[in-house]
Amino acid sequence: MKFHFDRPSCQNLRRVLRQEWLETNGLGDYASSTLVCCNTRKYHGLFVTELARPAGRHVMLSTLEESILMAGREFFISCRKHPGLYHPRGHEYMQEARAGLWPCQRYRFGDLFLSRELMLLPGRHALVVRYLVECDSPDAPPLTLRLKPLAACRNMHAVRREDGGVDMRSSATLFGASVRPNPELPELFLQTSGPRAYTAAPDWYRKIEYLVEQERGFEWQEDLIMPGVFELAIKPGQPVYFTASTESLQKEHGRGEIDALWQEAARRRMEEEAADDSIQAHLALEGKRFLIRMPRDGAQAAPAAPEEAEFHRQYDGAPDAVVAGYHWFGSWGRDTLIALPGLTFCAGRRREGEALLARMGMAARDGLIPNLLLADGNHAYNSVDASLWYVWAVQMLLREDPEALPFVRRYCWPAIRQIVDAYGQGRVPFISVDVEGFLNVGDENTQLTWMDATANGRPVTPRHGQPVEISALWYNALAFSDWLARKLDARNWRDSEGLRRRMRVVFTHRYWVRDFRGDYLADVWRDGEKDVRVRPNQLLAVSLPYPILEEDNYAAVVSRVRQCLLTPYGLRTLAPSAPDYCSLYEGGPAERDGAYHQGTVWPWLLGAYGDALLRAAWDEQGAVDALLHTLTPLFTRHLKEAGLGSISEIFDGDPPHRPDGCIAQAWSTAESLRLLRTLEQAAPDVYARWQAGLQGEC
Repeated sequence: MKFHFDRPSCQNLRRVLRQEWLETNGLGDYASSTLVCCNTRKYHGLFVTELARPAGRHVMLSTLEESILMAGREFFISCRKHPGLYHPRGHEYMQEARAGLWPCQRYRFGDLFLSRELMLLPGRHALVVRYLVECDSPDAPPLTLRLKPLAACRNMHAVRREDGGVDMRSSATLFGASVRPNPELPELFLQTSGPRAYTAAPDWYRKIEYLVEQERGFEWQEDLIMPGVFELAIKPGQPVYFTASTESLQKEHGRGEIDALWQEAARRRMEEEAADDSIQAHLALEGKRFLIRMPRDGAQAAPAAPEEAEFHRQYDGAPDAVVAGYHWFGSWGRDTLIALPGLTFCAGRRREGEALLARMGMAARDGLIPNLLLADGNHAYNSVDASLWYVWAVQMLLREDPEALPFVRRYCWPAIRQIVDAYGQGRVPFISVDVEGFLNVGDENTQLTWMDATANGRPVTPRHGQPVEISALWYNALAFSDWLARKLDARNWRDSEGLRRRMRVVFTHRYWVRDFRGDYLADVWRDGEKDVRVRPNQLLAVSLPYPILEEDNYAAVVSRVRQCLLTPYGLRTLAPSAPDYCSLYEGGPAERDGAYHQGTVWPWLLGAYGDALLRAAWDEQGAVDALLHTLTPLFTRHLKEAGLGSISEIFDGDPPHRPDGCIAQAWSTAESLRLLRTLEQAAPDVYARWQAGLQGEC
């Protein structure tokens, strides 16, 4: 799916500063900025690389000051915000911008056109920027491209300040230079494709402002390091290249070498582009950016267990982590497992999905799947639901491919058995089992479910006790493990059928809320009391493969969620009628954390909503038609308004439902794709008509 913006669109600075492109390379690196390449976040940068040590992503090259010299004048194509002004104002020359396979901007100076394209090379820590001049006149004047790299060389969550102690020296390399202002980070190589035309001229570019960070209540001014200047002759029809990398890319052949790298990367991307322009094909391709190979610390020991060694031989080269969201999220267990089916099994990437499932299973400890996965193996085990979502992800694999049972037997069954035993015996921290078989979770100081925001050190949405989705996930895990044990002829397996029959009866008694506006399920049962806030978590009692709720009550739950929570972009986390409902996600960190699960809309919940809707509907065709038309803005307008082509993490609870949070979220993309596949399978004719109608909307 391609996104094209003409000159009038590019001149609307207020709008284009909210439209962001994103480049990734499968290693956790990214490049990102706004449509006019004016950074508005401290997380923006042309080369942001993922490292094992120091762990995390680091903004190496923030931006470039770019200009073209001709006829004694200098024309800028770059743009930055400084106090009280934008300088330079290169966007004023912009004729068009494109995003899709890779970002491209095109500028005009009289009869001369200059295009800038950029890519991260797949599987390499390297940025390539390509410049090409086109000129209708046969008498084009001599042209010089001037580039001033502005380096940050810092962790992505920080900002840099001018510091006289920083080493701003640059070392000469073939076709450029290298700098290392931060001794804890790798050397940054800056090179061009032509004869060396670099002049060291170290300086600070001061008080660059990031407007989005200012809105979010974070540090929003930064000083950047300018180590020197590149000047290259550029001729019409002959591209020149600039590269930034943690390795020296151009060793001998200059232009030809880097041009070959560009052409190969471009060819691979065009081959990956789907033959059809459907929204499902786009989301499947979009999902690939979240699958990465994590950086490895050279000091790590090789796996010793034979099972792990066999796994590494079989799945060598497969991704080993899911980035939860760009720009700032790492790899989270819960997010990984919820996103996994949509990113892999539903997108034709079974091998990648199996590799991730196996890795997660092998990382289980005492019945817990990690909630935060780190490159050094020191994972964090601090959620109660990641393990239960692991069981669901295995179910989704077998639903897509029943022939995957041998894989499940070898790599997943040991982890599932460990999970069920540890949870059922109350051997998991912060979990106990009551006499009816339900899980009691946490205390008033913990946030162990997906609604885990805290403000001023206190949980915003206290959900200790028995959260409704934990009860539903636990019941589903018991039922599936019973089924799987029978399929695998597992020895010494204690069937839970009798326990589950009692749980279904008790569940309705504990959670069912009778209301004149429509009955529904409470969000938490705690010490005999019900939290009667209307939240989307109740959907899992209907949507999971083995639902804990009685069938006669499905429709009431779905109806209440539709009335109170459904929006064109996802589900609200709290009904607007609640006194603590927050209609907008805005303000500083404390204000935003307070609104995060108090009405803010989350697209990932649509997957569960679609499953529950089809299970409850008496008219599947009508239900599918209504839902698709409700969600049309998510799959049309939204793809052009925040992260271009991506689905955002969250939206405001009230119209017009402004997008916020991460510009590209793994489970938003994955569950949207899984939802669409589910709806298409349920009502193919209805779906085909809707898909055809999207062409005009897009």
